[in-house]
Amino acid sequence: MGDYWKGVEELPHSNCLEEWVRVSDGVSLRVLSWMPEDTSLHQLEPVVLIAGWGSLFEGWRPLVEEWVTRRRVLYIETREKPSARFEKKRLSPKGFTIGRFSKDIVEILAHYNLKNEFHLFSSSLGSTLLIDSLQRGEIDARSSLFVAPNEHFKLPLWSRIIIKLPLPIVVLKLMRSITMRAIERKVKEEGQRIRYRRALMEQELVRWRASARSLIAYSLPEDLSNITVPCGILAANSDKLHAMDAAKNIAERIPGAVMIEVPSNQYTHEADVLVEVEAFHASL
Repeated sequence: MGDYWKGVEELPHSNCLEEWVRVSDGVSLRVLSWMPEDTSLHQLEPVVLIAGWGSLFEGWRPLVEEWVTRRRVLYIETREKPSARFEKKRLSPKGFTIGRFSKDIVEILAHYNLKNEFHLFSSSLGSTLLIDSLQRGEIDARSSLFVAPNEHFKLPLWSRIIIKLPLPIVVLKLMRSITMRAIERKVKEEGQRIRYRRALMEQELVRWRASARSLIAYSLPEDLSNITVPCGILAANSDKLHAMDAAKNIAERIPGAVMIEVPSNQYTHEADVLVEVEAFHASL
């Protein structure tokens, strides 16, 4: 495993702080925050970015590198990632429920004294846990943009069986290889393939399995009518891992949510997507 999960990420025209924030069940989560060198930008509402399952910051670097020249950015790594520090050695699926993920974010926002004057930007698992939390009224924000949210975490029957069995690490490594080959066959975007390949190779496999055992049992609530934060969903027809129809279905269930079609999933990780992001923020 490389050094993807620790270290200050210095980006041009900004100052970075790396912290591990302890949450209520004794887990400490890595948070990277950047402040623009231009002090006139400090008054702008910050962005809180929560990425997908197992995602590496490296995959978001092109977007964040530009974003931090415009406003403060906080990047929160969720507890399934190898950067998280667990006081208890034994891992249980109960420690990786969507409710627990959501509570982590609530506690980290409180740690930074962020009330509701900030913007959320999230992807995949990050989007799902925020939708769940917004529906339950646990988080308030100025706005929320979701990239390819998961309505549920469906996996093939064979992989669900393997995940549930108490198999040794060598079998998990084999499963990871099979998963990588399946993704590379399905995904056409080279940038997206590279991101998923790199992320899969950098996972802590026991933690990966424990979180998968919990997530495969989860589905978003059908009723999302309690969400009052202005929301937008970014999705691409070319994204074969996150269905456009599912994104549209979620958008229809969130009051006032808008669909923002983008050229590709990789596009949402690049600086170019700030055109859509800033247009959405300006419409609030």
